[in-house]
Amino acid sequence: MSTTRAPYVCASCARTLRTAAKPSAIRSFTTTTAKSAGAPSPDEPRWKQTPPAMQMPFRLRPMPNQPVWKVNDSVELVDSAYDRFIGQAAGRGTKGKDVLPEEIKWQALTHKSFDQGRRPYNDKLAYLGKRILDVQTSLLLAQQPLTPENQTNQNIYVFAHPSLNGIENITARAKSTALDKRRVSQLAKSYGLEKVVRWKPRKSDRLESSGEDVVLAQSVYAIVGAVALQNGGDVAVQVAKERILAPLGLK
Repeated sequence: MSTTRAPYVCASCARTLRTAAKPSAIRSFTTTTAKSAGAPSPDEPRWKQTPPAMQMPFRLRPMPNQPVWKVNDSVELVDSAYDRFIGQAAGRGTKGKDVLPEEIKWQALTHKSFDQGRRPYNDKLAYLGKRILDVQTSLLLAQQPLTPENQTNQNIYVFAHPSLNGIENITARAKSTALDKRRVSQLAKSYGLEKVVRWKPRKSDRLESSGEDVVLAQSVYAIVGAVALQNGGDVAVQVAKERILAPLGLK
């Protein structure tokens, strides 16, 4: 006669089964949205703050042994710099500080090295502005008289037309010389942009080796790009000609 054994369940499995068999707690319905602790404050503009969710709770690297680098946070200094840079190029009676909205004014002056790139920076604006300046530089070079070193094919009969007289002035070397980063950087300093550009040099006591010329030139290009997006190409071309290319010797 066969005997059947009762099923055996260990104590641990029994506790697990009892816990799983308990009815789940009913969650109450709510229409309120949970406030994220990492969201930026709506009371301050985006250019003025870093979202808390993008900030590290503590610094991993030791502080560098160099002077503390401080950036400008004064709206008045930025407005004054735009007044000097743009001047009356945007139209008679229009001040430079009124050409761009405040958010864009700060973005055009912010390099991606500032605040680890956690605030809007000017890379794409500078790309557009550089293309505008490249085109205007080529057009102005084509209007210049042909220099002796650019006169080629003097003994060969080629088709010639007065409209093509200056076409050989448009060379890569001529354009790179006209828009050399050191020349554009010196122009930016004459407008006082070095006091308002936001960036983080690698060595705060060695600005030139940290790329100051590149940063200032990029800010100049970014302002032109921002003006083009905000006010159109005609205003941007006027700013490029009057405030950048003319002081650099291209008229």
